[in-house]
Amino acid sequence: METSTVLYVLSALLILVGLAGTVLPALPGLPLMFAGMLLAAWVGDFREIGVWIIVALGVLTAVSIAVDLLATLLGAKRVGASRWAMVGAAIGTFAGLFFGIPGLLAGPFIGAVAGEMISGKELRDASRTGFATWLGLAIGAALKLALAFAMLAIFLVAFYVD
Repeated sequence: METSTVLYVLSALLILVGLAGTVLPALPGLPLMFAGMLLAAWVGDFREIGVWIIVALGVLTAVSIAVDLLATLLGAKRVGASRWAMVGAAIGTFAGLFFGIPGLLAGPFIGAVAGEMISGKELRDASRTGFATWLGLAIGAALKLALAFAMLAIFLVAFYVD
C-alpha cells in the first residue's frame, strides 16, 4: 500500500476518533480531529486544504478548548462549587465511561455531589452544585459537538470543492 494512502487512512481515523471524543470526555476530541485534518492537508501538500483553512481549523480547535473549560467552570462556580466538586465531577466522568451513556450522563453529577459532600455541604446544596456542574459539562459538550461539525464541514468543503 502506498504511503500517502496509509497516511490518509490514519488521518480519517484521527478525525473519526476525535469526533467520538467530542462526547467521550476521556478523549481530546477536537485536537484529534485537527491533527487528522492537518495530516491530510500535509499529505496533499496543502493543495486541497490550504494553510488558511488549517489556520481557521486551528482557531476553532482553540475556541473549543476554551469553551470546554469555561462552560464547566462557569456552571460550577455560578453555584459556588468547591474544588472537591470539580475533582468529583472529573472522577465521576471517568468512572461513567464504563457504564455507557447512563454513566456518562450521571457520572459527573454523582461525582460533583460526592465531592461537595466531602467538602462538608449538605445533600441539598451538594445536589444543586452537582446539577450546575453537570449542566456546564453538557453545555460544553453540545458546543464542542457543534464546533466539531463546523470543522468537519469546512474541511470537507475545502477538500472536495475547488
